Amino acid sequence: MVSMLQAPSRPQAQDGEPPTVVRIAGRTLRPTPVFDTYWRFAAARQQVYLARLGEAPPPACQDPVLAQHRFTNCFRAADRVSQYLIGQVSYRGDQEWREVFFRTMLFKVFNKIQTWQLLEKHLGEVTWSGYDFQVLDGVLSKAFAAGERLYSAAYITPPPALGEQRKHSNHLRLIALMMDQEAPERVQQSASMHEAYEVLLSFPAIGPFLAYQYLIDLNYAAQMSFSEMDFVVPGPGARDGIRKCFGPAAGGLEAEVIHYMADTQQEHFGRLGLSFTGLRGRPLQLIDCQNLFCEVDKYARVVHPEVAGISGRSRIKQLYRADAAHLSAWFPPKWGVNA
Repeated sequence: MVSMLQAPSRPQAQDGEPPTVVRIAGRTLRPTPVFDTYWRFAAARQQVYLARLGEAPPPACQDPVLAQHRFTNCFRAADRVSQYLIGQVSYRGDQEWREVFFRTMLFKVFNKIQTWQLLEKHLGEVTWSGYDFQVLDGVLSKAFAAGERLYSAAYITPPPALGEQRKHSNHLRLIALMMDQEAPERVQQSASMHEAYEVLLSFPAIGPFLAYQYLIDLNYAAQMSFSEMDFVVPGPGARDGIRKCFGPAAGGLEAEVIHYMADTQQEHFGRLGLSFTGLRGRPLQLIDCQNLFCEVDKYARVVHPEVAGISGRSRIKQLYRADAAHLSAWFPPKWGVNA
């Protein structure tokens, strides 16, 4: 088993031992050793990110698993694709809400920066007011025929069955359907994040996980005001991580477990003597705790190979490749965390 190297920490708290049991939604759960690894991983991963930004010193001791393998950031909005979406799609161009919604959904169904750049190269500014299915489909079909990958492999995006032969063509039809059925207005006027999620979930081929992820992306925009602490939908990777942290008894309580982690984060960072200042003072939100479970699931395959998840995966596929390029970060201004 590989030992976890902690981020620089305060002196160990006297109550640093992991809890033997926690009560969540009326059920008694017994945390495994992976539970404390969750917090140590979060602190170590965030310090690596802040060091790349030049906002913290590099770790005194480098975690060998973090050094060798690729993991997403603790904060979803800090990841490369989210940063591009926020800076180059959501807050760039016409800020009328229907246009922002259209750009966000068009970007996210592919979730690939190069595909967005391809569209901009051929169309200039991408707008709903100038939408032409034949033109967009022609650009994408030509790239597809040339062997270009249009979709990110980050998560599976199933094609809707809307009468077209190609997946990308059906996704263009899906976005037009959403616009025609006033999805932008219905999402924005929803009384809660859950209600807005149900709007997205009602469209073809948008399942629970994708509906939640799309809503988080839409909610980065200035015109949306939901708190990221309102609502969470656990994905398959998060369910695996939760199983490793709490065992089979957590089955069916995954959303409640994520709420527990977000609500008690300062308690556990403090208990372990870990320094975690968040995202320029912003604590982990539900979406971030959900993502961290996905990453800890992967991390535990090496650090805790004896702890079983749900999928049975035993290796981390993606290797880390150092990037010497300068890293900067810009977040939704409404969060108040930009320098």
